[in-house]
Amino acid sequence: MGTGHARSAPRQRGRGTGPRDELTALLERVARGDEPAFARVYDLVAAPVYGLVLRVLRDPAQAEEVAQEVLVELWRTASRFDPERGSAMAYVMTLAHRRAVDRVRSAQAAADREERAHRASGPAFDEVAEEVEARMERERVRRCLGGLTELQRESVTLAYYGGYTYREVAGLLKVSLGTVKTRMRDGLIRMRDCLGVER
Repeated sequence: MGTGHARSAPRQRGRGTGPRDELTALLERVARGDEPAFARVYDLVAAPVYGLVLRVLRDPAQAEEVAQEVLVELWRTASRFDPERGSAMAYVMTLAHRRAVDRVRSAQAAADREERAHRASGPAFDEVAEEVEARMERERVRRCLGGLTELQRESVTLAYYGGYTYREVAGLLKVSLGTVKTRMRDGLIRMRDCLGVER
């Protein structure tokens, strides 16, 4: 695709050398279930995804949850990415923005329902069901996070709270870079499987 050659793209062959070309090629590999490719995608997009979500939500705890959901969704839906319709990073950030906006709308809807509940005898059944479903989704993510090992959970948390890279997380946890990459990749795959089974 790309024609530039100023920077090399790790783990990429024959698809150009720019970072956009790299991410496009990686997503195509992720769509085929390539776990090492997903680890590299995570390294490239985790910090930008968290940063975008945090700007929308302005709540680090919620931003961490939503960013985790985005990465799990990306692993499960990479096959939907169409390079003819836009860049890979735009696709990823669109997923992140959509999730963040959905969370804002859900929170606003819940607040509106609560206000109406004080003015009436009670909210409609469908409103209660929607709120319960949203709460169950958040609890499901928390429960799946709780199923990770301590190192996996710490690695993921550091990556989202501070937007740390693999190398920075490795330094903070005093473990090797390879260990951090493996734990993060395995942790996200476990999250995907946990959420997929429960869905």
